Amino acid sequence: MATAAAKRQEAPAGAVKLDVGFAVLAKHGEDLPGDSVEVVREGSSLIVALADGLGSGVKANILSGLTAKLSVGMLRYKCGLDEVVDCLARTLPVCEVRKIAYSTFSVLQASESGEAYLAEYDNPPAFFGKGRELLPLDRSKRTVSGRTISEARFNLEPDSWVVMVSDGVIHAGLGNVWNLGWSWERVGQYLSRTVPAFATAQEAADDLAEVTRRLYQGKPGDDAAVVVIKSRQPRFLTMMVGLPKKRENDAQVVRYLMESPGKKVVCGGSTSQVVARELGRELTVNLASMKKGVPPTGFIDGIDLVAEGTLTLEKTLSYLKQGLPRSEFVYQADGASRLTSILLESDDILILLGSAINPAHQSPDLPVTLQLKPKMIEEISKILESLGKKVTVVRV
Repeated sequence: MATAAAKRQEAPAGAVKLDVGFAVLAKHGEDLPGDSVEVVREGSSLIVALADGLGSGVKANILSGLTAKLSVGMLRYKCGLDEVVDCLARTLPVCEVRKIAYSTFSVLQASESGEAYLAEYDNPPAFFGKGRELLPLDRSKRTVSGRTISEARFNLEPDSWVVMVSDGVIHAGLGNVWNLGWSWERVGQYLSRTVPAFATAQEAADDLAEVTRRLYQGKPGDDAAVVVIKSRQPRFLTMMVGLPKKRENDAQVVRYLMESPGKKVVCGGSTSQVVARELGRELTVNLASMKKGVPPTGFIDGIDLVAEGTLTLEKTLSYLKQGLPRSEFVYQADGASRLTSILLESDDILILLGSAINPAHQSPDLPVTLQLKPKMIEEISKILESLGKKVTVVRV
């Protein structure tokens, strides 16, 4: 546990967490969207590309997908932007009829130190803000392989955000709600009100995509893509699952749980009783939170969630496998939904996995899942890591 604690305290001063979410809408009548988004994380670095293919349908999907993948892939392997644009210029020629590129793009490179670089080619300018204020970016333009590229270098601080969109968002509502479409200015005003209010970037991206769809009256007249990057302080979670192998370690583990930064979760009936005992606090049960297949939650002052162990973890794993957004769980009262919501909003997750054997789970008549708590924790960890979260499991 000491090693895990040390690693959590090594984050450099001023470091931020880069939370990314995106959504893509296909033009009405098309099976595939003509816009594409690619996201790559490597350590503390992030590369995001949004590409808009000319036209719509399969051809546009292929062109935008190729543009996004090439951009992210080359930048990932330390190629300069000039090389990327030159490669795209030679790979994706200009349309002979319309005299415009087969795909436009926006690329953001950022690190958790706060440094950010934005390059744009023929896409709507990205939105940048902090809190509820929309801020201007100091952009410069230069020509690369016959393409005019807009560039900006800036710093991301806690509560900063960047939103990249394709022109399908800007033109939403054209001829219906708005004569000339939603417009860049109106979109910016909307984002300055809503992005800071959402707990995650994905919720903000889903919201903007849904408003865009509604402005098209449910039948998008163009493909539309949205990428939201929120910069904030890392969110920590420490989760105690089961009891330590040695009873004499109960106090040490509970003390570590309480001294850890961020939210605290306790899973397991016996575990909850021991935590309450060590803290000298009352443990109460909320029967109103019970849901079919999920036992009720409890309450201990100072703990964000007190839940049953195996059945709650099994349901939580099922929810995570479905890939549903956090918004599906945030207002639910049952233990599995609350645990799923907390896991999805957290960035740095430490799981204190108890090694004590629960005699109640050793019966051969019980379902196999009740005997495989460590296996469920392993699967939950893998899913969370695939979502860009740092997960550390410590056996106690």
